[in-house]
Amino acid sequence: MKKTKETKGTQATASKNATSLRSLESPASLDSKDPAAVQAAFAQIAKRYDLANHVLSLGLDFVWRHRAAALVAATQPRRVLDVATGSGDLAVSLKRACRNAEVVGMDFCAPMLDIARRKGVNAVEGDALAMPFCTGEFDAVTVAFGLRNMTSYRDALLEMKRVLRPDGFLLVMDFSMPRLFAAPYRFYLHRILPVFAGLLTGRSETYRYLGDSIETFPRNEAMQSLLAECGFTPLPPRALAGGIAAIHSAHSQ
Repeated sequence: MKKTKETKGTQATASKNATSLRSLESPASLDSKDPAAVQAAFAQIAKRYDLANHVLSLGLDFVWRHRAAALVAATQPRRVLDVATGSGDLAVSLKRACRNAEVVGMDFCAPMLDIARRKGVNAVEGDALAMPFCTGEFDAVTVAFGLRNMTSYRDALLEMKRVLRPDGFLLVMDFSMPRLFAAPYRFYLHRILPVFAGLLTGRSETYRYLGDSIETFPRNEAMQSLLAECGFTPLPPRALAGGIAAIHSAHSQ
């Protein structure tokens, strides 16, 4: 009887894994930001994620994280939460910049968290739409290149506001669309980047989704309006690398 239960458990696990892989291989699942598909996609590229980021950004991701961490450090926080921390690179930068603060990284992808922990990050597994933290627990919350992958930007921002203390600091860093060279950048984003990313990670379909998600992500005035609707007082946005990425920051009301 015990053997039968173990067999059923193994079959159930195999079925679950197969479902995750099918979700990953389905562009429609990623386009709809199905949480299981997004989670599976990042799990598959976890080991090569950092390398892909560094190569595809030509090293600019180091500069961007340094700038984001400096902005957070200027608020002199005691507790900082990095949502969708992934492999923990921003959390590491935050620890260096905010030497007197406790920095916590949270993500829902276990393989990514394993990498973050190896970098010394205090990493917690959790859902950005229902975080395992108390109301008003943090002085600052960051999310870098993660809000774009969430099923509801509004619900995620409201949850970040919940865990922030009054007048706490929020920083959202994500990709954007440059105004001056939008056409050539779109060609790179949709035609060239997936090919190179596929060579680095073996998962070009994940990076095809990346381009589409960047196109639809709110930017500039749209992001400012969204932050205000969610109970934040937005600060002026900061364009990075000519508008390829942007930092949006705000204080919770």
